[in-house]
Amino acid sequence: MGGILMLAGCSASGKQGEAATRDSDSAAAVEVPAFDADSAYSYVERQVGFGPRVPNTAAHDAAAAWLASELRRHGAEVTEQKADLRAFDGTVLRSTNIMGSYNPGETNRLLLLAHYDTRPWADADPDKDNHGKAIDGANDGASGAGVLLEAARAFGRSNPGLGIDILFVDSEDYGTEGDDTSWALGARYFAENPIKPGYRATQAILLDMVGGKGAVFPAEYFSRQAAPGLDDAFRAAAERAGHGERFPKIYGGAVTDDHVELIRQGIPAIDIIDYRVNEGFCPTWHTMSDNMENIDRETLRAVGETLLRFIYE
Repeated sequence: MGGILMLAGCSASGKQGEAATRDSDSAAAVEVPAFDADSAYSYVERQVGFGPRVPNTAAHDAAAAWLASELRRHGAEVTEQKADLRAFDGTVLRSTNIMGSYNPGETNRLLLLAHYDTRPWADADPDKDNHGKAIDGANDGASGAGVLLEAARAFGRSNPGLGIDILFVDSEDYGTEGDDTSWALGARYFAENPIKPGYRATQAILLDMVGGKGAVFPAEYFSRQAAPGLDDAFRAAAERAGHGERFPKIYGGAVTDDHVELIRQGIPAIDIIDYRVNEGFCPTWHTMSDNMENIDRETLRAVGETLLRFIYE
């Protein structure tokens, strides 16, 4: 996760639902599938089991292959986008963006994304001896991918009738503080190089750090500027799902994250990210404590149920 500009406590009001995905006049209502938090937890656990998913490692490549196979197992049409991306320190990262598409013939595309790579260094750990160690990335990476895999399982069981793409984006977390251009390398490549001829998302929802204990998801600044209607609609879905307290209608901060690369291409995009007002990112951020001990099924449930409610209703 990249830099943050604190904007705590501001009201985040806006027009309701201006970026609605479903045309209610032409699409029949579909019952919202149940979101299985235990299954989502197991998807997070499986990713962590590969080891730190740092680009150019066997653990990273094995996790990428597994993510693609799971999307196929849940009925998605899978496209992989490979690229050699140069990091801030000159390291060439062998990267793979993985996209699974549902109802690929639909023109309007809702893009759901999460990064699956992990931070190579626990540089925020309170123990300086850990600063050179790679993190498990249970929350920062695996949680978003875990929620989206469980969503994919729901799409495979109950077609939402929408054009939906699930994107597991690579090389997000190989950045350095003070250089906003060093983060989100995979998302930047995806935004600038269509993964399929003519591909362009209509709108996008990014999930990042969505599994931590005590997580809250205030409005992210760039999201509110680029897509206030989409952000309002998602928070309204959270209220209908009974999770409104997790999604307060206040600003958290301005986060340099994958969604910014999409916004730069004119795509309305929002970032659902754990940010504690007056505290900052969750306490396990970029530390060795970002492990399964700090993943909470109820947080995964709140995000997953909200996402499915937003899509199916």
